[in-house]
Amino acid sequence: MKIGIVGYGAMAQSLCRLLETHAPQIQVVKVLIRSGSKAQTKPLPPGAEFAFTTAQLLATHLDMVVECAGHAALKQVGPDVLKSGVDLLIASVGAMADAPTEQALIESALLSGAKLRIPAGAVGGLDVLGAAKLAGIDSVIYSSRKHPNAWRGTPAEKLVELEHLTAPTTFFVGDARHAAVTFPQNANVAAVVALASIGFDRTQVTLTADPSATGNTHGIHAKGNFGEVTLTISGKTLADNPKTSMLAPLSLVRSLMNLEQTVVIG
Repeated sequence: MKIGIVGYGAMAQSLCRLLETHAPQIQVVKVLIRSGSKAQTKPLPPGAEFAFTTAQLLATHLDMVVECAGHAALKQVGPDVLKSGVDLLIASVGAMADAPTEQALIESALLSGAKLRIPAGAVGGLDVLGAAKLAGIDSVIYSSRKHPNAWRGTPAEKLVELEHLTAPTTFFVGDARHAAVTFPQNANVAAVVALASIGFDRTQVTLTADPSATGNTHGIHAKGNFGEVTLTISGKTLADNPKTSMLAPLSLVRSLMNLEQTVVIG
């Protein structure tokens, strides 16, 4: 399998290393970055080369494109990738909280027959939520608890004094749409949970800064005709990006590997 990657930050570089270890049969051949980006100085996987436009990215036959570059890049590049007939696996799921972006991606996929693929990311239980939705889900609450450092550079800095916190402090309570749009680097998981269950506007979200946190903790609580489910995951973060859980790039690897597996679970 030959893939292209959009972006070459911490997530994408981690993905490349993980593929070399766990799925060497999946070859990264193109990496799309902005011209003049500092990422251009980073070493690429063997056989890969940089692309600086979407056209250059798609000039080589690709079986899949993996987006790891953030909401703005997905909005700009995603529809063109899907229109070309190439499947797109996205990390910046929160971008779909913007209704025009969601519509553009879905319509582009329908136009060509390509698949828009959404990984589980840093959480589990999406298979349960998907099955439960068929029976009927009444409510879903997603909670995120991270160290204050993970919220730096986000609107949380205007809501609480991150550097002075001595106890867990919840600074956002609202629906998944507002969470994903307001905190694009931190609330992609909220978007995944919403898409898997009852949608952006009905999925409730709480975001908390906790000075005692040693990683990122994600919680899901759902109730409905199916019964009730509570799930908590405490994951380590990427060494060079405390906003992102280590499980996020691992989930991308699993999604890619599943395309070639004889037995697929979940």
